[in-house]
Parts: sequence; structure tokens; C-alpha cells
Amino acid sequence: MPSHVFADRPAPQPPERGSVDALISQTRRLRGEVDAVRREAREAVVEEDDAQGRWQRALCDLAVHHLDDLGAHLGQLKKGLPDEPGEAYAEELAEFEADHAQSSGSLLSRVGSAEWNLLTDEVSWSDELYQILGRAPEAGPMSLDELPAMVFAEDQGLLTAMVTDCLVDGRPIDGEFRMVRTDGRVRTVHMMGEPVLDSDGSTASMWAVLRDVSELRRSQRAVRESGDSLQRRQHFEQTEHRLAVELQEAVLPPWRGSLQFPQDGPASLDVAAHYLPSTNTALIGGDWYDALQLPGGQSLLSVGDLTGHGVTATSAMAMLLGALRGMAVAGIQPGPLMTHLNELLETSVQPALGSAVCCRYDPAERTLSWAQAGHPAPLLFRDGTGRALTPPEGVLLGATSGAGYEQAEVQLLPGDLLVLHTDGLTRRSAAGEHDADRLLALAPRFAEARDAQDCVRTVLEELGEDSRDDDACVMVARIGE
Repeated sequence: MPSHVFADRPAPQPPERGSVDALISQTRRLRGEVDAVRREAREAVVEEDDAQGRWQRALCDLAVHHLDDLGAHLGQLKKGLPDEPGEAYAEELAEFEADHAQSSGSLLSRVGSAEWNLLTDEVSWSDELYQILGRAPEAGPMSLDELPAMVFAEDQGLLTAMVTDCLVDGRPIDGEFRMVRTDGRVRTVHMMGEPVLDSDGSTASMWAVLRDVSELRRSQRAVRESGDSLQRRQHFEQTEHRLAVELQEAVLPPWRGSLQFPQDGPASLDVAAHYLPSTNTALIGGDWYDALQLPGGQSLLSVGDLTGHGVTATSAMAMLLGALRGMAVAGIQPGPLMTHLNELLETSVQPALGSAVCCRYDPAERTLSWAQAGHPAPLLFRDGTGRALTPPEGVLLGATSGAGYEQAEVQLLPGDLLVLHTDGLTRRSAAGEHDADRLLALAPRFAEARDAQDCVRTVLEELGEDSRDDDACVMVARIGE
């Protein structure tokens, strides 16, 4: 039914046939492209709790709904063109609906029209409107007084106000309400209309177009809810990252630059370290480094890595590092200390796996006692060359109940350099081993460095810009005279 204000106004001429055909073709092509993106988005999402994936899928679904509606409306416009071959159109329309029909049924059944004549009390409905409202055609159309009976009680006032404004004040109708079909299904209907005035300017009838927007509103709601979920997830991740950073900063040694041991006499050990965050995730991992002066003039050096990221990993790291420091101060040697750390992880509320290396340096004897738990061995640099120390036996912390850890001892010389690092600093080889060749190749530059801090800077210049899937720590210790 044409949209008009006065009953005697001629209907506008429809657009040219070729332009409508071109729009339909463009819509169908774009719809296919959007649908392809939607399928890719669905295939890309594996985890059910992927809020960003759900939001992307909801946006694609909403775009498809809009394009479906546009295609249906253009099809109706084409159907109304004069002198159009009906058979050819019917075949094309059937193909379009077969490709793009949704669970709600035929696309064209989602838009219907009606006119209520106030002078003759005649009511005319299109066939599509009967389908939208689920009303049998033989039951006939409903009057304006009967129509609210199908509307939700909460929305009846809205419908009444729109109709009254249209009939009394001549205002156009534009609003939505929920209706209960005769089969019990609830649909959301968007109603647009205008009064039709006679030659005296009085309202003669009211026409309206009713559109079933249930699926569209459902898609919009899905986009909104998915967007809200994504924002909540992002806020949670930002909060977790901030807490993890604060906890890590509170636990790791506060010193920056080189640290001298012992701190109250001639330096026998020059230590520097650095933490490198992952380049592929914003979450903080469970990597740590630590250097501690022990009673009797000895020093503790350790680095390690716990599985996981975020607050869970950093809190477990804080627990483990606190236990390590306490046992080292109590005089427990590196081998037995690793055994206790393994027992601690086994009995913790949140089980985790970890690798670590723990060294105890005695400046009086210049000996290094050390143990490791599934961790890369320290690298020893002397006279411009470097090598990895032969590791004693030791499995990952938390992997095996009752595991024992051997302890090794190495004699050091003045000027020797130790490099301890976590596995995130170096790449893995094809055999799965950690490739320390790039660190060993830095031996000539280490020999020319002024102190341990210079050596750390050299490591960062060589490896600091590498793409890392995990966090990393590096610690350098130079033996004094």
C-alpha cells in the first residue's frame, strides 16, 4: 500500500527495473561475503568462554539479518513493478529465500500491511500480516479495538497511544510492541503508519506497515550482551594484570643495577638481573630471579619459572620464593632445598609445575654448590669462552612425589662470570632442547664488560627484542678478586 498523506494524492512512480535488479544483485553478493566471514568467525572460536569471539559472531549474525531484510524488501519492491514477468521473478525469489531463509520462516512473511477505514469500518490486511500475527485468513482482519488483545499487557498502552495520536492529532506511527500469536509464539513487531486525510483534512483512514523484527532484535541483544561480556572480560584482565604486576614487584628483589655481596665489606660477588615480559601475552608469568646475602658471608642465587600466568602464577611464585629464602637463610643446602620445594608444590592448594636452579656461593672457598629442577644449567664464562655446567639430576618441581635432587659443586676463579636464566630467554631447538648458543656467543663481549650490569645490557641488546611466548629472567654474577 503506498505511503501517502492525502487520499487523492497519486502514488509515486516506482524506481527503474534495472536499478532494483542491480541493488538485489549487490545485496546478494554482500550477503554471501558477510556469511563467509560469519562462518570463519564461528570456526575460529574454540573456547566457549571466548567473549570476543561471541561478540564477533553476534555482529556477523546481526549484519546477515539486516542484509536479509534488505533483500526481502527489494524483492517486494521488484514484485510491485508493473509489466514484470511473474514466473522469472518467482524463480529468482524462490532461489533467494532458499539461500537466505532463517528459522523464523519466509523472509517476505516478515513484513505486512493493513488499512483501517474510519468511514466504512472496513479493514484490509495483506496476506503477509496474517502470517506475522499467526491469524488464519478465514478469521478475517482485526479492528483497531481488537488489535490490543494480541499485545502484551505492558505494551498495550503504547499501542493505544500511538493509534490515538495518529487518528486524533494526525501524527505518524513509529513504534514497537510485543505480540502473542494464536499459536503462543511471542513476536516483536515494528509498526509504522500515517493517517489518510480526505479533502477536508479529516482523518478518513489509517494505514500501517507491520514488520516482524523478532530475529533482528534478538541479534541486536546478542551483540549488546556479547559486547558487555567482552568489556567485563577486558576489565577483569586489566585488573588481573595490574594485581599480578604489583605482586611481582613486591616479591622480586627491589634493587636495580649491580648488587655487591657482601654488602659490608670488599665485594666478592657482583650481581645484576632483569625481568623480560612476554611479547605475546599481556599477562604476567611466574618467572623469578633472586639474590640474597646469607649468614656467614655466603650468597644465594636463584632463578625459576612456574607454569601459568596472572595472579595465580605470581601468588604461587611468591609462596615458593618466600620458602626458598627462608630455607636458604636456615642453612639448607641447594639439593635438600629443592626436595622441600617439590613437597611444597605437591601440597599446595593450587598445584603447579615449576623449574628452578638454586646456587649457594661461598666466597671464602670460591665454590658454587647448586641444584636444579628441570631447568637450564647456569653458563660459566672464563677467559673469553663459555660453557654450560653439567647439571645434577633433578626433575620439575611438583612433577613427582618424593623426588630427590642431586647437588653439584664447581670451583670458581676471580673474574669468572655466571649467567642464570629461565627458558623463556632462549629458543628451543628442533630436538626440544633450549638453545644457549646465542648466549655462549656473547663471551668476548662479556670479557670486555665493566661489571655485571654491563653484561645484562649486552644480553638485552642481543635477545631482548626477540619474540617470546613466555616471560624470561636473566641474572649475571661476576666473581670478585
